[in-house]
Amino acid sequence: MKIALVYFTHTDVTGKLAKSIIKGIKEEAEDIEILEHKISGKEIVEGRFVNPLLFDSLLTCDAIIMGSPTYMGGVAAQFKAFADASSEYWSEQLWANKVAAGFTSGSALNGDQSSTLNYLITLANQHGMYWVGLDLAHGYKDLGLNRLGCQLGVVSQSSDGNVHSIDDLSAQYLGKRVASVVAKLTSKT
Repeated sequence: MKIALVYFTHTDVTGKLAKSIIKGIKEEAEDIEILEHKISGKEIVEGRFVNPLLFDSLLTCDAIIMGSPTYMGGVAAQFKAFADASSEYWSEQLWANKVAAGFTSGSALNGDQSSTLNYLITLANQHGMYWVGLDLAHGYKDLGLNRLGCQLGVVSQSSDGNVHSIDDLSAQYLGKRVASVVAKLTSKT
């Protein structure tokens, strides 16, 4: 099994969440190959995301977890450039039946982070992917997971560049959940 994380981060809050998701994936299944890709401004040429090797690698993945900070109610321009470049794969539905999930961060408690996740869900559905959200009610059990109460994916809030410990644990949980779903969908039993 192979799971990819493709994300953009500026202050590294989203990057820290990606690391937590990877930790959760590894806790669920040690034998899963992980492709981690942080989108770089150098990959954007004249406004277009250009990295054919990344897209070739994504074709071999069972799941793609996408992340972006929330800027002005949506994904960062750098992530949007990646999403737009994926249209070449959309027309052939080359990502169909892969698992998808998402994560975002913002500086405000309600900085419209759910709009970012809704965008990621739309992108995944356009590609024919299966979206995996959080199956956690707000403040889940004694762990307090899903602190901000968003079922769509992981939402983190940080005004100082640090990831709240509960958001970190929620990201780990999402990694475990995606790995578990991928294992169920790819099992040959």
